[in-house]
Amino acid sequence: SMKVLKFGGTSVGSPERIEQLLPIIKSQTADKHLVILSAVSGTTNDLVTLSDLYTKKENDAAYKHIEFLHNKYKAFTNELFKTEEGKTEADNFIDRIFQLLYSFKNTDFTSAEERVILAQGEIISTTLFHLRLKEKGISSVLLSALDFMLIDAENEPDIDYIREYCKKELAKYPNENLFITQGFICKNAQGETDNLRRGGSDYTASLLGAALEVEEIQIWTDIDGFHNNDPRYVPNTKPIAHLSFDEAAELSYFGAKILHPQSVFPARKFNVPVRLLDTMNLKASGTLISGETTNQNQIVAIAAKDGITAIRIQSSRMLMAYGFLRQIFEVFERYKTPIDMITTSEVAVSLTIDQTEYLPEIIKDLETFGMVETDSDQSIICIVGDFRKNNHGHATIVSEAVKHIPIRMISYGGSENNISLLVPSSYKIEALRSLHNRLF
Repeated sequence: SMKVLKFGGTSVGSPERIEQLLPIIKSQTADKHLVILSAVSGTTNDLVTLSDLYTKKENDAAYKHIEFLHNKYKAFTNELFKTEEGKTEADNFIDRIFQLLYSFKNTDFTSAEERVILAQGEIISTTLFHLRLKEKGISSVLLSALDFMLIDAENEPDIDYIREYCKKELAKYPNENLFITQGFICKNAQGETDNLRRGGSDYTASLLGAALEVEEIQIWTDIDGFHNNDPRYVPNTKPIAHLSFDEAAELSYFGAKILHPQSVFPARKFNVPVRLLDTMNLKASGTLISGETTNQNQIVAIAAKDGITAIRIQSSRMLMAYGFLRQIFEVFERYKTPIDMITTSEVAVSLTIDQTEYLPEIIKDLETFGMVETDSDQSIICIVGDFRKNNHGHATIVSEAVKHIPIRMISYGGSENNISLLVPSSYKIEALRSLHNRLF
């Protein structure tokens, strides 16, 4: 049996945190473990900065930035490695990476070069972990994600390719139990170094776990699972023991930053359970996400998403007209802008978006249908639970809890897992607390 264990940037953020990974891996029961690491926290941002400097041809500033990073990593390896031999091997590796970063100065710097630079963060963290294990006399295999993680021409992961080539790599080491690879990075259809963009390393973990149909995918972060409300604004929130894939996707979509909604899809498709765990609190049982629904007839959690703009289109022509909604949706499709919530009446349509890049153009196009009003600084409050049609009473409790708050839109019945409310962002915290007190 095999488990996939993914550790995020803060879990590899310092030499002492890296030292804590091995006991966690050893405490697992599976025969084999595939460990996926993010870049050391802060590194990806530093590499983005470096790429920007190269893009602007500010080579002197780029050199200074590389030197600053190089020194940071020299100090890092100096603390992580304990023997002269280990330190030398790690330093030689770090020097090679930084030679590569220096080598872009006279190139025609394009996004292809930028993606190579961005990939170095995960290559560094996984190699250092592998070398540290070697120094301790522990056998592990470092696999390059670039050998089996592939996205197609649409930037979607090719799961059949991932399965075939990852299995091929694993098969070369039949007697090894510990494998390490990079999160986030992959090859694209042109064979260049690229990355998964959305959801980064969690997505890698979910894709590999799904492709290999492992026993469990574990996502280790610095939070003890999904909470039933936002702990930043609401006192006494609790981790949720168990969520269905659908509930987890709703929650992660609406603001619970702990998982990217995209990243649970492959696990859901192949029905591989995902467990969220906390590297800072090994006793916490975290949140298990699986295909089972255990929270029957219950409200599980409340989450919020800020930065929402509401748009209302009012039209007398809409009355009795078919094809009207399609024309409205086509406007958003034209500007590749997704819609979050929608409510309709005989004469008006209200909907919300969170990407406002093309808002002026969208409004201009919508004005051909009727009067358009927009409100920015709105928040969607999402109540997640089991709202199947034979369950009753939930909507009443929800509306009772927020009766003193101005609500712009309500969406109920579009999903069996969620009731969404749109409120002005200035009322968000009040709404979260009020719902929390009433529901939990």
